[in-house]
Formats: sequence, structure tokens, C-alpha cells
Amino acid sequence: MATLTTPPRRRYAAAGGAAAAGEWAVVSAAAAAAAGRVMAIGKHELMRRTGLPARDLRALDPALPCPSGVVGRDRAVVVNLERARAVITASEVLVPAPRDPAVAPLVAELQARLAAGAANASPAPPQEDAAGASLSPPGGGKVLPFELRALEVCLEFACKSLEQEASMLEKEAYPALDALTSKVSTLNLEHVRKIKSRLVAISGGVHKVRDELEHLLDDDADMAAMHLSEKLAYQEAGQSSRFDIGKEPSEFDEEREEDEIEREEEEDDDDRSIAFTPKIDELENLLEAYFVQIDGTLNKLSTLREYVEDTEDYINIMLDDKQNQLLQMGVVLSTATLTITCAIVVTGVLGMNIHIALFRITDTNVFWEATGGMLAGAAALFAAAMLYYRKSGILR
Repeated sequence: MATLTTPPRRRYAAAGGAAAAGEWAVVSAAAAAAAGRVMAIGKHELMRRTGLPARDLRALDPALPCPSGVVGRDRAVVVNLERARAVITASEVLVPAPRDPAVAPLVAELQARLAAGAANASPAPPQEDAAGASLSPPGGGKVLPFELRALEVCLEFACKSLEQEASMLEKEAYPALDALTSKVSTLNLEHVRKIKSRLVAISGGVHKVRDELEHLLDDDADMAAMHLSEKLAYQEAGQSSRFDIGKEPSEFDEEREEDEIEREEEEDDDDRSIAFTPKIDELENLLEAYFVQIDGTLNKLSTLREYVEDTEDYINIMLDDKQNQLLQMGVVLSTATLTITCAIVVTGVLGMNIHIALFRITDTNVFWEATGGMLAGAAALFAAAMLYYRKSGILR
């Protein structure tokens, strides 16, 4: 029985690691290696290298229906956003499928930005920031850690890609909607239908990125988990709190340390990784900036959606008006048919083989008088019906 169940498990494992067992672009934190390189990394090697579980690696596979998100783990940050997928560690960034034309711009942007930032950033832990110029950019601001700079590039790439798609759709949508308003045709309707489908797809991607940024801003623990460099320095220091440096150990401190050790033994790796309390102000400001940007893109798409809905309402009003005109024409033709039918009934009665005095008159003018009387009666009946329809509001 065991031999029968082994092949399906292997197929499942291969399918699950499809996102990881392939080519990855590796962009290192070192300035000399920031140019990046393409490597074939297997799933198990990637798990050992980043410390990520298999479920996080499967989330990077675009063929699998995994939700978008930015997740901070013990040794890496998994970025799975629209148009931007990467694994960020404290020293390198790994991007899957770097030869894909849609992914190549992200790899190039990471190489350029991280290479420029490597000249100003220092790999030393935060406690050794007394060097001064090497840790501060020319503008005087504090240089972000490597993982936050890489995360900024991914967020900027995702937001900028969605914004560009929204701008291109906006330039194409408004002329197409105006053309449909001026002339309702099958070609214009098909064009607008495709535009609406693209609008729904782009809006869905923008909503996912916005919701993820909002979730991160609301959760300080998730933002703290993304400080990999500080977390690594914290762990290398023997998990000694940076806020307790220079204090004499007291009996209360010893008891608290014993309680922390017992509690850490019961917690999982994620809880231990966020035991420290880094300053999240810089990351929070970074996320807020891109939240404002993606929210502006969403507002632009919402305006376009409202314009599409207004156009649809206008087209429906036009079609309803045309339908009302056709119905009125049908009423007019039905009334005309009824009046002509009345004249035909009179003709049929006069054409019967009966003996009356009218048939014995030899003057042919009587025929024309009878014909004229029937036509005049039909016209009078039609005019009376039209007058009644207009007074009652059936016809305009």
C-alpha cells in the first residue's frame, strides 16, 4: 500500500514547490554584488537559505490562488503583491522568474536602487551608529536598513505599475465612452466592454495592495517583524535587550529574565522573533506614503468607474427612448390598420350578392361617392383615435 501512495505525494510536492524550484534573481546587500545574478535554487535550498516554510514559497507562485500580502518571518520578508513578488532577507533579495518580461523591470530597479544605497548604508548593527557620515545620506536623513530599502523598491514598483496601468486605461476609456455616447454601435459596445473588464481587474489589484498596506499599518507586530537587520543584531547579541544596557542587574531583573526564558520556550519561532521592540516609525512613514499613493490610484479608478456607470445609464436612457418611439409607432400602425379594416368591412358588405336600390342606379358617380365616403370615414376615425391618444398621454 505504501508504494501506491508514494507517487501522488511526490507529484504534490513537486507541484507545491513549483514556485521555488526554478531561476531566482539574487540581489545582495554588498555594493560589489548589487548587480545581481541569476541562480537556479531548489525549494529545500531556498527554505534553508531564508528560513521560510513551504506555504510561504507556494504563495509566490502566480499559478496558485494565494492572497496578496507582505509577511514578516523570522529571517525573511515575503512580498506577494500585484506585479511584485520577492523574498527579502537581511542581506539579499530573491526574485522568482527574473527572465519574465514583467519581472525584469523589478530586478533592474532593485539592482539600481540597492547598489546606490549600498554606498551610503552601513552593515553595522544600530548600536554602532557613532560613525556618522557612513550611516547618513548626503541629505542628513537616516539610511533605512537593507530590507526596508528593498521593501520600498517592491512597494514602489507595485504602486507605480498599477498607477501606470490605471493612467493608460484612463486615456483609452474616456474617448471610447464618448464615442459610445455619440454613436451606439456593436464595435463601440465591445470596446467599452473590454475596458470595463480591465477596469475591474486593475481595481481588484489596487484594492488588494491598499488593504494589505492598511493591515500592516494597523498591526505594529507585523511592522516590527520586518526589521530583519535589527532582529539579527538582537539575536547575535544573545537576545539582550538594548534598553537594558548600562543598568545594574537587580533581583527583579533576574526573575523577569527567568520568566522570559520560560515563556520563550513555550512560544513558537514567530513569537520569539518579535520579542524585541524596534522603532517602527520609519517603516510606518514609508507604508503611509505608499498607502496615500495607492489610495490616489484607487480614487482615480473610482472616478473612472463612476463615469462608466454614468455612460451606461445614459445609454440605457437612450435605448429606452428608442424603444418608446418604436412602441408609439406600433400604436399608430395598429390604429391605421384598424381603420382600414373598417373600410374593408364596408366594402365587403357592399360587394355581397344582394338586391338593393343602390345597385340599380346607372349613374357611375355613385361608386366614387361611396368609395370617398368610406375613405373619409376611415380617415376621420383615425384622426379621432390620434387625438384621443395625445390627450390621454399614450402618444407624445
